[in-house]
Amino acid sequence: MRLAWLIGTVMYVGHLKPAPGTWGSLAAIPLAWLVWLLGGWPLLAIGCVAAFFKGLWATHKIISAGGDHDPSEVVIDELVGQWIALLPVAIGATHAGVPFWALWPGILTAFLAFRLFDIWKPGPVGWADQRGDALGVMLDDVIAGIFAALIVMAGAYLSHG
Repeated sequence: MRLAWLIGTVMYVGHLKPAPGTWGSLAAIPLAWLVWLLGGWPLLAIGCVAAFFKGLWATHKIISAGGDHDPSEVVIDELVGQWIALLPVAIGATHAGVPFWALWPGILTAFLAFRLFDIWKPGPVGWADQRGDALGVMLDDVIAGIFAALIVMAGAYLSHG
């Protein structure tokens, strides 16, 4: 169970108050940068998939043990969603041959858009959240991350043509 909590809370970041989801999203940004440094955007994309399945396992274990269908301490879902939102930034930095942090407007947009969709829960984000199970916990942030990634891509297109 300890491993599930370590994964689910992203090394206990989920215990930070207030707004553990925001802390989880913030923690995901430098972790995405480290993954990008190690293997570029392809490793970040693989990391999204791996973190999703590890998060699904951990969230299922935590929910089964505690009864709460979406404990606020579980922020692995925010990490996955934030990484998805950051994928266009990672791809753009790689193609432009610039450091990840050079695209800070995209990073900021990814963070703000992801938090907006994660909190607001429009359409399919809300539908996934209402499932009331581990898949719903993970899936609502995946969808919010996809929406945020689309916003990042639109912003890049408007800025760079």
